[in-house]
Amino acid sequence: MSALYGLAEELVMIRRIAIGIATASLCTLVPATGQAQGRLGLLEQGEYVCALPGSATGPAWQEMEAHNFAITGASSYRTDKGVGTYLLEGKRVTFTRGPMKGHRMMLLSSGLLQELERDGKLGRLRCHRSGPLVD
Repeated sequence: MSALYGLAEELVMIRRIAIGIATASLCTLVPATGQAQGRLGLLEQGEYVCALPGSATGPAWQEMEAHNFAITGASSYRTDKGVGTYLLEGKRVTFTRGPMKGHRMMLLSSGLLQELERDGKLGRLRCHRSGPLVD
């Protein structure tokens, strides 16, 4: 009888250890989801014009035509060099395929984006929605 009692205690202990390991494993997943940028979304369709800030003695903006793009549909864009896709997570835009692959921007307001540098700081280049799609 005492052997059965000892075996039962051992099984209870193993079960508690297993539950503890499972709980610890689940807890490691929580920070990863907590650090996500936010909900997935879509940028407003249309033509986007990109520019660098100018100077006090010259034009207010210097358009950078090589960076212009158009949002054409569900997570799709086009440039003069081709087409691709992007991902909008919260306010962070990451171009995932195509000629702008790897380029990251921050959505400042509806239709206004600003580039993100590799270190995560805002860069100088800004792109704004200038109007509807032009064929």
